[in-house]
Amino acid sequence: MHIRLLAVGDRQPSWVDDAVGAYAGRLPREWRFRVDVIPTVRRSKNDRSGRATDAEGRRIVGKVGATEQLILLDGCGKQLSSEGLAAKLGDWQNDGRDLCFVIGGPDGVSDACRRRADFTWSLSQLTLPHGLARILFAEQLYRAHTLRSGHPYHRA
Repeated sequence: MHIRLLAVGDRQPSWVDDAVGAYAGRLPREWRFRVDVIPTVRRSKNDRSGRATDAEGRRIVGKVGATEQLILLDGCGKQLSSEGLAAKLGDWQNDGRDLCFVIGGPDGVSDACRRRADFTWSLSQLTLPHGLARILFAEQLYRAHTLRSGHPYHRA
């Protein structure tokens, strides 16, 4: 199983990339974890048409393989405990397909992207900056791995 994060937004502070890289470096090599970035579509200040979100959605869906499971990170998704995520990760591993986690743009994701999602996961009920969501995702992925492998990183 390979795991990647597909994130909209190409301008993150270096500390975001550093933190995500620190957790990514601890993940199992066989996961071949990577982060792929889709540039944010420019928006005009008063444009509420959804054109930018639709364009980003087309790019997201176009980058997800036909056999990949798409897990959408979205505030409207299901909240999981760390143990719950570890169990879900086990289920996904047993399924045998590669995983593509998606963080949408500043206005969320398109309806087409939501329809393509196999699962929608909420990291928190809080509104998080996209960079912080990337870090939280990477840390929880590492924590789930340690729970599954019996590593003492997670202490309840």
